[in-house]
Amino acid sequence: MKRFVAAAALAGWAGLAIQQYLILYSRWESGASLMGGLINFFSFFTVLTNTLAVVVLSYAWVNRDCAAKRFFLGPKVSSGIAVSIVVVGLAYNLLLRHLWQPEGFQFIADELLHDVMPVLFFIYWWRYVPKGSLHLRHIAAWVIYPLVYFGYALLRGDLLGQYQYPFIDVSTLGYPQVFVNAGGILVGFVLIALMVVGLDRFLRPSQT
Repeated sequence: MKRFVAAAALAGWAGLAIQQYLILYSRWESGASLMGGLINFFSFFTVLTNTLAVVVLSYAWVNRDCAAKRFFLGPKVSSGIAVSIVVVGLAYNLLLRHLWQPEGFQFIADELLHDVMPVLFFIYWWRYVPKGSLHLRHIAAWVIYPLVYFGYALLRGDLLGQYQYPFIDVSTLGYPQVFVNAGGILVGFVLIALMVVGLDRFLRPSQT
């Protein structure tokens, strides 16, 4: 387990570090605010979710116990993060991958954050997160995260005129279409959450 979580955490931190470097370097070259670049970096759902995932993996790797470790390694929290990062991977590959062709370090960061990490974290969840404690009511708590992010993304986009993802670009699509798009992604989120809860029940240890 230790080797797997260490490798998975390293992959996640590497992807985040490369992506942050690329954003900051681009802003430095254009003379833009580096602080603005940092805020922009953490304004992506992909970055936020991968950060949560690598925090879980990092805590799973270290031996020292603390309240934060117990919180992030709790099945309810880890499972919610698993749902979110699977949504990251599916949404990117279904909705965004065809829109650009990243190269070099951007390609590496792209693959790590959108393809590698969703798979590695789901494997971690499947093999190492204790099963048998999830219920349908937990889905209601998990959906708060994407809903709050959606509200933030719309507010940020309205204030700055810059939307992080094209499917929520109100200036191009208008609010009705954006809400339809967001609703479709939310439905996908709930379906994946139902799958995770179902797997949790299926994989729980048998009681004898």
